[in-house]
Amino acid sequence: MRTPDFWQRDGVAARALGPASRIYGAVAAWRRGRARAVSPPIPVVCVGNLIAGGAGKTPVALALGERLAARGHAVHFLSRGYGGRERGPHRVDPERHAAAEVGDEPLLLARVAPTWVSTDRPAGAAAAAEAGAAVAVMDDGHQNGSIEKAYSIVVVDGAYGFGNGRLLPAGPLRERIADGIARADAAIVIGPDEAGIERDLPDRILSLRGSFVPRPDCADIAGKRVAAFAGIARPEKFFRTLSALGCRIEAARGYPDHHRFSEAELSKLVRTANAADAIPVTTAKDAVRLPPAFRDAVRVLHVALEWDDEAAGEALVTEIEDRARLASGGR
Repeated sequence: MRTPDFWQRDGVAARALGPASRIYGAVAAWRRGRARAVSPPIPVVCVGNLIAGGAGKTPVALALGERLAARGHAVHFLSRGYGGRERGPHRVDPERHAAAEVGDEPLLLARVAPTWVSTDRPAGAAAAAEAGAAVAVMDDGHQNGSIEKAYSIVVVDGAYGFGNGRLLPAGPLRERIADGIARADAAIVIGPDEAGIERDLPDRILSLRGSFVPRPDCADIAGKRVAAFAGIARPEKFFRTLSALGCRIEAARGYPDHHRFSEAELSKLVRTANAADAIPVTTAKDAVRLPPAFRDAVRVLHVALEWDDEAAGEALVTEIEDRARLASGGR
């Protein structure tokens, strides 16, 4: 899906969908109330958000997984595999699986650490534990009440915030802000806090800021002419990153989140780039959905999480370690 423009403001369309939002909220609250959380055999660190798509959960999950692994922890990732047909528990093989099977985000995660797709989160955590994991980093699932979390992180885009503050479908919220924050241990604001997120966070919440920056191996496209395309919730964020690199954007095409590109679409995109003497470029998440014939023709912009305060980022990892140790009975 594409993020509707009216989700950013409380206009006529949002108000018209108010009754549907109230039904959605009641059903979601009823489901959460009925959920009975299973205690997994290993600590689960959840990286989630409160809105439908586009906050930056997966890059944050990747960064935390890398930091925990660097400290000697056997980290596995856990995902429900949105957009894939595999229900799991199933271990992802990035050399063998396609996005249509396991989803696009799990393919990115699996390049960093063992990754499990499972619509049943407790079963996925159990499979990871059996395979040797000491801690699981779960990409998404803040609203999933089926599994106990040792630590819960909410990721928020600093510019977008919580949109118009309304529940789906009138706005982007999966649940009421107060309810979601009440279950969080930390909040990570990505980019400048233009929406004033930190101002309204309770004191008990660990609050951090960070940004997604191009990895060093992408420096060679800085200042180049590019034809950019992205099938993510808010493609404009990708285009802004390229502009910040000094790229001259000759063409910009946005598609719905998790869009499956056809060969005809990609052929047209490559022709457009060639005609403008530009480099066709897309996101890492989109790249795993490209047909093999186009993977060498399209450049991928890889990004990494950079903390505004590196010491605060390290303190977060330490706090996660401490909480995970408690969840493991002090081991």
